[in-house]
Amino acid sequence: MLLQEASPEVYQGIIKTAGVIHKGPLDPAVRELIKLRASQLNGCAYCVDIHSRDARDQGEREERLHHLTVWRESPHYTGAERAALDYTEAVTRREPVTDEMWKALREHYPDDREAGDLVGLVAIINALNLFGVPLHYHEMIPG
Repeated sequence: MLLQEASPEVYQGIIKTAGVIHKGPLDPAVRELIKLRASQLNGCAYCVDIHSRDARDQGEREERLHHLTVWRESPHYTGAERAALDYTEAVTRREPVTDEMWKALREHYPDDREAGDLVGLVAIINALNLFGVPLHYHEMIPG
């Protein structure tokens, strides 16, 4: 079952919101890292496939994609990317976002629209993963 077929209004609402974020000020590389990391944590193979391809298409380096699961130990990420990934992991794992974590995020994303888009994107990719995994979207990955 595909969400877009079973409940097209719900799917279109999510996609429309994602489109607004896509047009916003959040760096495209950060957007893809967020989507890919959340999808890895949620075990959504379909989304991992899509977002790793999208990241490559935008010029992302292979070593950064390979290091994403160990980003804390890797030298390949900026402070802004680290703050975004830290926030993404906490939210995805349903852990508290600490004051220190939020402060670091806002230091790197002081613009309210950009920070709001980041928060929204983390929520949206987690929602899409929560559809993709139980609906077996991984079966649609080309072999």
